[in-house]
Amino acid sequence: MRSIVRTAGAFTKSFAASSTSTSAVTRGLAPLIRSPLVRTMATSNEPVLKQPIKLACVQLASGADKAANLAHAREKVVEAAAAGAKLVVLPECFNSPYGCDFFPSYAETLLPGPPSKEQSPSYHALSAMAAETKTFLVGGSIPEADPDPATNKYYNTSLIFGPDGRLLASHRKVHLFDIDIPGQITFRESDVLSPGNKVTLVELAGYGRIAVAICYDVRFPELATVAARRGCFALVYPGAFNTTTGPLHWRLQGQARAMDNQLYVALCSPARDTAQSYHAYGHTLIVDPMARVLAEAGEAEDVVAATLDGDVISTTRRNIPLPTQRRFDVYPDINAGKISFEEPNPPK
Repeated sequence: MRSIVRTAGAFTKSFAASSTSTSAVTRGLAPLIRSPLVRTMATSNEPVLKQPIKLACVQLASGADKAANLAHAREKVVEAAAAGAKLVVLPECFNSPYGCDFFPSYAETLLPGPPSKEQSPSYHALSAMAAETKTFLVGGSIPEADPDPATNKYYNTSLIFGPDGRLLASHRKVHLFDIDIPGQITFRESDVLSPGNKVTLVELAGYGRIAVAICYDVRFPELATVAARRGCFALVYPGAFNTTTGPLHWRLQGQARAMDNQLYVALCSPARDTAQSYHAYGHTLIVDPMARVLAEAGEAEDVVAATLDGDVISTTRRNIPLPTQRRFDVYPDINAGKISFEEPNPPK
């Protein structure tokens, strides 16, 4: 595992546009302020990352045995924590094979929450992993089933736990993976899955705020922009790009989201298993605010890590001051639009 710590003395500059007064921004955003989580905008001189934090991404190989997958995930989370990680990320669909044929049979009911161990062994396994290792754990994603079988609804859901094992937040994949590249790959998650309906921001006590989204969500920069404007220090994407789009866009997407928003980005993939019907690209990676790749896995199982430092974010934004150079008199501020931070009946 590799890590990097960079320091500098600058703090983050104001995100308010030069052409818009602070009072006008406050008036414009007043209707959107609904909870303490979204009240603190990235418009202060406080660092968005209060102290350095070591982030580890686990590139995991998962098979057909859910119990074995959960046990293996625990081993790797323990390994990452033993090496100093305080924030650990698992890949998309870490508890099962990935594919529309598998979502219903591996789906777990998370509502009403908290679910019982019988309803959701993955929920309880993740909670136990976080508590055992005293880490913040982004639990990749798992297939979630609506509690009413008559709805025939399933979601691709990420569960985020704190060091005490308590659920901090959840994210249901917002953008479903529906693509058709003739002669190469056709995939339609929407044949089975239903989408989530919110931007997911998560407070990590003592450190700051991250955003969590899943795989195909990374292709939609609006989610990342909102997260950055709301004071996140990192964007975390459990994902499972394939061997067609992965070589073209995986690293590029991670670097693009980091560069545009001047923060850290983590993309956590399953390991590649050519015996499975879906071949994940692998290449889990962590990118810094200057779009430098700090750590990258290959195709096999691995744990990659880097130390994230708020001074690197501050220095990047001081040297290339995008926050103070935006022209909201020329184009709209996406952060001032209608944004959903909540949805009905989230996991608890």
